Amino acid sequence: MSKGLVDYQDGEHIDQNVLIRDADIRTAKNGKPFIALIFSDSSGQIKGKLWGAKPEDIAQFVKGTIVHLKGLREIYQTTPQVRIDKMTVSTDPNISVDDLVPHAPINKSDLEAQLNQYLLEITEAKWNRIVRWLLAKTDGKFFDYPAAKSNHHAYAGGLAYHTISMLKLAAAISQEYPQINQALLYAGTILHDLGKVVELTGPETTTYTLSGNLIGHIVLVDEAIVEACEALNFALTDEKIILLRHMVLAHHGQLEFGSPVRPKLLEAEVLHQIDEMDASLTMISTALAHTKPGQYTPRLFALEQRQFYQPKL
Repeated sequence: MSKGLVDYQDGEHIDQNVLIRDADIRTAKNGKPFIALIFSDSSGQIKGKLWGAKPEDIAQFVKGTIVHLKGLREIYQTTPQVRIDKMTVSTDPNISVDDLVPHAPINKSDLEAQLNQYLLEITEAKWNRIVRWLLAKTDGKFFDYPAAKSNHHAYAGGLAYHTISMLKLAAAISQEYPQINQALLYAGTILHDLGKVVELTGPETTTYTLSGNLIGHIVLVDEAIVEACEALNFALTDEKIILLRHMVLAHHGQLEFGSPVRPKLLEAEVLHQIDEMDASLTMISTALAHTKPGQYTPRLFALEQRQFYQPKL
C-alpha cells in the first residue's frame, strides 16, 4: 500500500497522484510569479510552491486538478511541505477527486444513525421540529461537508462527525450536571455549525462562498432558524425560540471571535466549551498522529502557534 501524503517523513521522496486543493498565484522577491499550492490525498494535505511558474503552469495547475507529483518532503519553519521536482496533470482514468480528499473516520450511514438517536432526545417539540426542518433543508449536505476550510474536521463528513462528537460530550456533561436542559443543548449543538453548508463550497476544493465571507455561518444559521419559524408558524417572540437562537449566536464565546453576544445561558456556555474542546483536541490529536516519539508537532496556528510534544512512552 502506498503512503499517504501526511505519512512521509522529512527527506523522503513523494511520487503519487494528488489533488490540488488550492492554488494561489503570488509574486516572488525577484518579481517572478510562483504558485502557492495545497495538495491532498485521502490521508490529509501538504503545502508546496511551484517557483518560476510559467503562463501554462498557471493555466493548468488550478484547484480541483488531479496531478502526478514528484518531490521531496521537507520542513520549513516547523511545517511540513513538499519541494516540487516535477508536476504533471494526471492521466490516470482510475482515480477521482473523491479518492483524493480525506473523509470522516465513520461512514455516512453510521453518522445518520447516531444523529437520529440524539434527535429523539430533543423532547421540546418546537426545537425538534426546527432542527429536523433545517436538517432536511440541507438536502444531505450536512453529512457531506467539512466543518472548516482548515484547522479541524476539514474533510468530507467532518461537519457531521464534529457535531456527533460534541453531542457525545454534551450527553456526558448532562449526566454530571442534571440542571442542564439537555434538549436545548442537543438542539443548539446540532444547529451551531449548520451554516457551514452555505458558508463553504464543499468537501473537494473547500473555500468560502460570498455569503460565507460577507455574512458568516453564525448569522446564516440564525437567519435559517427565523426562516424555519416562519414556515412552521412559530412566533419569534416565543422564549423557546429566543433561547435556541441564543445558543447559535453565542457559540463562539467571544465577540472578537464572531459571536454577536457572549453566552448568557448555562447551556450556551456548555456548547461553547464543548465546541472549543472538540476542535482543539482534534487538531492536537491529528498533529500528534504524524509526529514521532520525542519530537514536537508543527506549530498549530489556531492554537496560538503552540507545538505539542509526542512523549517517548
